[in-house]
Amino acid sequence: MDRRSFLATGSLAALAVIDSADVTPRHIDPQLVPYFYQQLNGHYAADMMLGPRDLIGTVTEQYRLISGLARAAGGPVREELIRVGATYAELAGWLHQDAGQWDTSAYWHGIAQTDAQMVGDVDLVAYTLSNAAHLRSDLGDGRAAVELCQLGLGHDGLSDRIRVNLMQQQAHGHSLLGPGSRAEVDSLLDAASRVVEGVDPEIPWGTAARRNAYFFEVQRATCYGRMGLHREAQDIWSVINTGMPPAARRDTGVYLTRQATAYAALGEPERAVELARTSAQVAAETRSARHLKELDVLRKGMRRWTKDPVGQRFEEALRPITV
Repeated sequence: MDRRSFLATGSLAALAVIDSADVTPRHIDPQLVPYFYQQLNGHYAADMMLGPRDLIGTVTEQYRLISGLARAAGGPVREELIRVGATYAELAGWLHQDAGQWDTSAYWHGIAQTDAQMVGDVDLVAYTLSNAAHLRSDLGDGRAAVELCQLGLGHDGLSDRIRVNLMQQQAHGHSLLGPGSRAEVDSLLDAASRVVEGVDPEIPWGTAARRNAYFFEVQRATCYGRMGLHREAQDIWSVINTGMPPAARRDTGVYLTRQATAYAALGEPERAVELARTSAQVAAETRSARHLKELDVLRKGMRRWTKDPVGQRFEEALRPITV
């Protein structure tokens, strides 16, 4: 069995058929809920350093454990365990998404949506919609991303942290619809940045905007790059990539590739090669399919220099991901 099949099979096994003994009521200590949230914070940090593949097994197994405890628990503890389980399912969906496991990613996002609906948590339901929109954006379906976020924003009583998630994901959806959507992209990101100060950074899920000091700059530069606004994107990436923390290794590698793509589009291949060399090394270490996809975009942007010495240096820079 190849690694791709192993990852998918291992993830699906986390939701095997339930034995009747697994639903026998028993006392579940409520202190397990904050314990699992604490673990979730650690997984978010590890994801930025390691990439997806080393975490998939751990996160999906922990979801299986949480789900089993929820089946045995009762009252408020059961509800809280289902809620925290949904956040683990969303993380599993993201990890598979970053690993390029699109079908399995959609499966886990669906599990998260089901759990969120079971507890009737408006924020959590809307959060699952924002993550489903993220998946659609990664698949290139901007219209679906916009519509999913609009559906989420239609819920009454949303917290600021979830509203921010939905607005920035909706901006990504609009960016896929072409350069004529710049006004919508800027409006959504500007509005999201104004409300982010009300987000509680101590809540582990739905707070990415407070974990990354360059969060909105990243979203804007990414959207501009998609719309062909390469000069504007490059100006922003140059600021981001000089200030990223060492722990955010995977994300920094992705951002360097996007900056290199902007340089290539602007006719500055030497600068693109310089960034690609560092980025390819990170991609080889984290094995992020999303990162590799960005490097493919860069490779297409560098095609016009294939027969030039700079083109040869570019291929040498990508050697870590080709050996």
